[in-house]
Amino acid sequence: MAGSAGGRRLEVPVSGTRPTSERVREALFSRLEHLGVVDGARVLDLCAGSGALGLEAASRGAIEVALVDSAKDAVTVCWRNARSLGLAGVRAVRASAAGYLAGVAAAPVDLVLIDPPYGMSAAGLGAILAPLARAEDPWLAEGSVVVVERATRSSEPDWPVGLRRFALKKYGETTVWFAEPSGADNY
Repeated sequence: MAGSAGGRRLEVPVSGTRPTSERVREALFSRLEHLGVVDGARVLDLCAGSGALGLEAASRGAIEVALVDSAKDAVTVCWRNARSLGLAGVRAVRASAAGYLAGVAAAPVDLVLIDPPYGMSAAGLGAILAPLARAEDPWLAEGSVVVVERATRSSEPDWPVGLRRFALKKYGETTVWFAEPSGADNY
């Protein structure tokens, strides 16, 4: 971890997760801070696992972070990690990412971090991305960024109408895709 929780270790669920490497996390957040989308942000960490990405955002100044995972053990670990780091504004939610996004956004978010299992199908990832692009009851604030982490061998996500990729970065076996709302119809 960097930021206010710098140097602290996180607990990881016993099984079912593949935490983002420290190298990838550091590079990702360096890019996000350069884009100005972390400090003061509202953040969704979908398929959160240990919560490492969302907790990194909170440690670097995000004001509100929802750690969302469908596995009970992962949500428990997310909650314990958030508590042990003493980060305000962090909550852990047990729900599938697509199920969580089927609801109404309390307020649009500035940053969405999606690190699904590498084996997730394109359709499964599409079910997560589609609600982010909806025009009614929008999830995304103006100027928001959506980050998708996938195995390098995976194909590019099928971006729904309303989201467009603006960058990608490869780190060994990991590719990070960056997307943004693609038009005024999203707001």
